[in-house]
Amino acid sequence: MLTRDEYNLLASEELRTAIRTNRHRDPLQVALDRSLSEPRLVATQLKYLTRAATKLPSYAEACCILPPRAFEQASSERCAAHKPLNGERVLDLTCGLGVDALALSHRFRQVVTLERNEVLADVARENFRRLGANNITVVTTDAESYVAACEEHFDWIFADPDRRSAEGKKLVCLEDCSPDVLALMPHLKRLAPRLCLKNSPLFDVDEAFRLFPEADVEVVSLGGECKEVLISVGEGIARKLTATSLDSAESFSLQERPSELPHEDFDPTRYRFLILPDVALQKARLTRAYFACEEHRAAIWSEHGYAFTTEPPQKVMGRVEEIVTIEPYDPKQLKRRLKGQGVELLKRDFDIPLETVRRRLGLREGNKIRLALTKIESNYWTISLK
Repeated sequence: MLTRDEYNLLASEELRTAIRTNRHRDPLQVALDRSLSEPRLVATQLKYLTRAATKLPSYAEACCILPPRAFEQASSERCAAHKPLNGERVLDLTCGLGVDALALSHRFRQVVTLERNEVLADVARENFRRLGANNITVVTTDAESYVAACEEHFDWIFADPDRRSAEGKKLVCLEDCSPDVLALMPHLKRLAPRLCLKNSPLFDVDEAFRLFPEADVEVVSLGGECKEVLISVGEGIARKLTATSLDSAESFSLQERPSELPHEDFDPTRYRFLILPDVALQKARLTRAYFACEEHRAAIWSEHGYAFTTEPPQKVMGRVEEIVTIEPYDPKQLKRRLKGQGVELLKRDFDIPLETVRRRLGLREGNKIRLALTKIESNYWTISLK
């Protein structure tokens, strides 16, 4: 965690100038540069500003202060901008680095955001000043104290609870995170008619509906990874489950998962294209329902498996690969044919670790040959890809 002395140094004109003038340099070289004041502190900021160019481009451009731990825990700006909130006033219970608060400031006239750590609160204020976000008020307090005493009204409340214990252990259950939003619900309902709760990508969507039966639950992916599970509840919000890929700007929603889905026999000679469904579909357990729809029609046998088509699919939530052959998985035959070659391996619904497959077959990593491994019903298959 950034200390008060480190913050004061980073906020000083001397170090701000040093950081700006050394942006082009290798952080390792800067850390060893004895001509600089506090070279290691400057080097650390340069390292995270470089990483911020992708994750937090606005922060990188404004040369903001980036405490390492807060940076690692922050949303990306693309995910933050996706939040489905707007109105006059919003209360953000969990400021942190302030990425979500900054995104909310573009959709609300006023943002009040809470940060219990005094140094991090000052970092957020300084960064908002550099970013020109003049409609954000940072209050140095914990959420529990603020909402218990608050008599103001907001259109929305947003919360991204801290999912790390004091020992650094990852937490998933809402009641274990800080603040405990479930315990605060009576106060939150008094302050605003709607709540948006950001959860860990590990959070189970069925648990979301158990806790909030009428929630709008959205699973969001970016860069091929599940990034967050959003729960929105309150006035004007209807029960719905959505999978969203920010990479393809595609979403798929259902009010209820269908109890029965189309089924067909697997014919390995029939299919010409393989689809790797987007991770958001899989996390939401909407994969089979998605490919059962007429506009996305494809054969699939498992929520976590591949989808198959005979014709080139048109704009689906997933990556499309052209199939060369589909054959039964035969380790001995594959070893004779591929031993020592560079092979790219993919797998879905295949219970043998890829490293074990590589070792048993004597394969090297590479992309000269591309194979997808899967299990459909009770049979294992090897799919050769172009």
